[in-house]
Amino acid sequence: MEIKKLSEALKSSSYPGRGIVIGRSGDGRYAVTAYFIMGRSENSRNRIFIEDGEGIRTKAFDEGKLKDPSLIIYAPVRVRGGDTIVTNGDQTDTVFENMEKGQSFEESLRFREFEPDDPNYTPRISGLIHIEAGKYGFSMSILKSDNGDPAECLRFTFTYDNPKAGEGRFIHTYMGDGDPLPSFEGEPERVDISGDIDGFTDSIWNSLNEENKVSLFTRFIDIETGKYETRIINKNN
Repeated sequence: MEIKKLSEALKSSSYPGRGIVIGRSGDGRYAVTAYFIMGRSENSRNRIFIEDGEGIRTKAFDEGKLKDPSLIIYAPVRVRGGDTIVTNGDQTDTVFENMEKGQSFEESLRFREFEPDDPNYTPRISGLIHIEAGKYGFSMSILKSDNGDPAECLRFTFTYDNPKAGEGRFIHTYMGDGDPLPSFEGEPERVDISGDIDGFTDSIWNSLNEENKVSLFTRFIDIETGKYETRIINKNN
């Protein structure tokens, strides 16, 4: 698979929806992740990211305008020891709770399926960063309808045991704008990971469609020590 510039992959679509990037910094030192949300409706755009312990959660920017919290208020990021869970919905909690019971990332997601937002049936995308004893690997998952048919849930998990420095994978909910919105297809895109956390964050934010972007979270985790740095950008300030 050809490696793409992450900025160009983001600019190529006005509406990739929600997206997860996981990879390794150019110097090999850090596990890198990003999660962004976009929105077309007033309800979807009325959100911000806030820190919540070692993770983050979404919050209504204007509580008076909040209409339906069911699919927009959740914890996208939670940390469990050497595991960092990043998802586009409340399946973050499902993964966290079932891994606590000894199940794997993939097994945990068998309890969930795509979102019930007819006619889009938005895919649930999830990522798991695992760091242990100086070793790093990650997994990505997508749960999606069968070409818009809600009668069947298609489940795909991709695992990367030894991520290369300066490379990552990018998965997002939609292939572009549309009505209904077309679900992501294929393997997570292979993208470059470059710069320090501030350069990486700015590059993503500046590459997202200005009208539709809502919030961005990024994190660099030191693979040897587990210490991390986080950045959050909200369009609503």
